[in-house]
Amino acid sequence: MVQQRSETGQQLADLLRAARSSLGLSLAFLSRMDGVTQHIEVAEPATSAYLCDGSTRVQETSICQAIMEGRLPAVIGDITEFPSAAELPAVRDGIRSLISVPVVLSDGSVYGTFCAAGFAASRDLAERDRALMEVLAHAAAMIIEPDVRTDRRNAEIGSRLEPVIHGGGPVVLLQPIVDLATGRRIGSEALSRFPLQWNLPPDLVFAEAALIGQRERLEVLALEQAAAHLPHVSGYVAMNVSPRTLTTPDCLAVLGRMPLDRVVLELSEHDPIEDYDGLRLILAPFRARGMRLAIDDVGAGFSSLRHIVAAAPDVLKLDRSIVTGVAGDPVLSAVVRALTELAGVIGAAVVAEGIETGADAATLTGLGVGLGQGWHFDRATTPEALRDEYRAGILHF
Repeated sequence: MVQQRSETGQQLADLLRAARSSLGLSLAFLSRMDGVTQHIEVAEPATSAYLCDGSTRVQETSICQAIMEGRLPAVIGDITEFPSAAELPAVRDGIRSLISVPVVLSDGSVYGTFCAAGFAASRDLAERDRALMEVLAHAAAMIIEPDVRTDRRNAEIGSRLEPVIHGGGPVVLLQPIVDLATGRRIGSEALSRFPLQWNLPPDLVFAEAALIGQRERLEVLALEQAAAHLPHVSGYVAMNVSPRTLTTPDCLAVLGRMPLDRVVLELSEHDPIEDYDGLRLILAPFRARGMRLAIDDVGAGFSSLRHIVAAAPDVLKLDRSIVTGVAGDPVLSAVVRALTELAGVIGAAVVAEGIETGADAATLTGLGVGLGQGWHFDRATTPEALRDEYRAGILHF
């Protein structure tokens, strides 16, 4: 049974069909060469008994490799005229005529080969036919390049993330959450940190993990690392999770093992929630055991009010975009005041993120915000370095 081709695969098959038809040869194929194996990506016709999509050949013993190395010409009307080719597997299988040209990507790298072959000698094949194949190979390169770039990007992401995942997940530090009126720490937020040499913010790392299907696994590992801090710190620990990860069995199992009366689960407002009824159903047993729900990034995303009304959170976390500079901006002050009043109506606590100055901290207190976090108090740090009290106006490193 012929496997259904993707849109890209069908476009390549059309090019191969044009090559085979124009040259009067038996078959055509696009191959990818990885240095060891020749991978037949697309073959035309798809029902060929000789080769098919996804089949492989040993690259070293392929005719295409011999042509790439200059041991055979690119245009071969009768391969029996080249005694050195007699022992090549393709020749033993009956290939007698062939044109093979490289598929070169825009960065100059060679992806593989664009080939047409026949089971009979073809005296009509000439160098002019090579020009046609080169045009078709260039068109093939343009078709496959977006997928090649995606595959290379994903491979690079995977190579970076694999050691982190196998090592148990990211390093998780804690940033204090402080009572703005007293300076007393009442909790902390667990924040993931990745190798400095990556020079990537955590949000981007998790987004990259999503591209390769590893976001849920990485988030669950981060939850486990955050939970490991609970026995060593006082107060609650706020932990971030995306709505999608929350629905996975692994995530639910990790949450089920925690002392939930000391956990605040933060759902980012940047991630859409498709099924609020399902979300409430999933959260109900955990909230019944004392877990509180926070909506993160309030004021920055696309659906604050819907999130707040539908999820009925215990905590609203004001995004730094409406916190930083609030002391000197009446518009930001008005937004913060409105959200604080809304929180009071629904019975939710308010935490302001990204507080960097004493002036902003004082203004937020005056606007009715009870809790805050940010560099004004401390950066994310180890559990041992957390303090019980923080004074306004001091930045600890």
